[in-house]
Amino acid sequence: MTDFLQVSTATETREQAVELARSVVVGRLAAGAQVVGPLVSVFWHEGEFGTGEEWQLLMKTRADRYAELEAHLLAHHPWKNPEVSAVPIVAGSDAYLRWVATTAGPLVGE
Repeated sequence: MTDFLQVSTATETREQAVELARSVVVGRLAAGAQVVGPLVSVFWHEGEFGTGEEWQLLMKTRADRYAELEAHLLAHHPWKNPEVSAVPIVAGSDAYLRWVATTAGPLVGE
C-alpha cells in the first residue's frame, strides 16, 4: 500500500465542496484540497440514467488517515450515498510528500 492518497468526492454546489474542503483541511484529515468545476457528470442513480452539474473535491492525505477522512466525508456530505474514492499517489516531489506527511495529521502535542 502506498503512503499517500488522492481522495475524491463531488457535490451539487461549489459552496458544499468548499465547506467540505475547509472541514477536512482544518481537521487535518487532508493536507490540502482543490475544488474543480463545474463539470458534467453522467451516471446511473437508483435505476435511472441521469446527467448533472457537479463540483469535484480532490484531497491529498496519508493512507493511514483515509478511514477517518472517509468517515468525516460520509457524515458531513449533503448526499445520502456520495462517491468517496481514493487512488494512490505513486510518485511526487520529496518536499511535497513531506508536506502531506506532516500536515495531514494531528499537530505535535495534540
